[in-house]
Amino acid sequence: MITPEAAPIGVLIADDDPLVRAGLVMMLGGAPDIRVLAQAGDGAEVLPLAGRHHPDVVLMDIRMPVMDGLAATEALRARDGAPEVIVLTTFDADEHVLRALRAGAAGFLLKDTPPGEIVEAVRRVAAGHPVLSPAVTRRLIARVAEDGQDRRRARARERLALLNDREREVAVAVGQGRPNAQIGALLHLSVPTVKTHVSSILAKLGLNNRVQIALLVHDAGLLDDPLGTGG
Repeated sequence: MITPEAAPIGVLIADDDPLVRAGLVMMLGGAPDIRVLAQAGDGAEVLPLAGRHHPDVVLMDIRMPVMDGLAATEALRARDGAPEVIVLTTFDADEHVLRALRAGAAGFLLKDTPPGEIVEAVRRVAAGHPVLSPAVTRRLIARVAEDGQDRRRARARERLALLNDREREVAVAVGQGRPNAQIGALLHLSVPTVKTHVSSILAKLGLNNRVQIALLVHDAGLLDDPLGTGG
């Protein structure tokens, strides 16, 4: 949570349902460290509003009439200094959520998530922490269509070849959903060293967050390989 002296977390809400927007505004308005800066009724409104208000976090619906939340997320995250995006969704849109995560979204929330959890998710994402649990991440990954799997695996392994052996081991552990302390214990590293390796992995691979590391490791077929050797 931010300190009283710090600026509040700025949020942009994008949803085509006025009642959902009103509910989110009311929910977030009760948090002293969060401020709703603007509302969009369609994905096409998100980019100009984000450019005008500079939010820290965007709560993005998927299904909107002119530009859906997936296209808006891809366009927004391609910008320099883009805000973090939390996709609002339901479990029947797994593959759509994966597309959003690959575009750089920091996670997703179900629309019936308890209010307190939504508020905390906004705080976590603003602090740079994705809001997907390991179990949910694995469930989503398991639903990816099989088409093009070999090509994805080859491309993913080519990218991971940029890492040294230790970074590769850390990447696999991230892909398995392990927190930093557990990765450190597994690989006999201090937590600060693990954090340094994660930062290096993100920089070398041009990724935004740990979720994207997990997806890349999955595509490379390394989640069942504890050493990340690809054997």
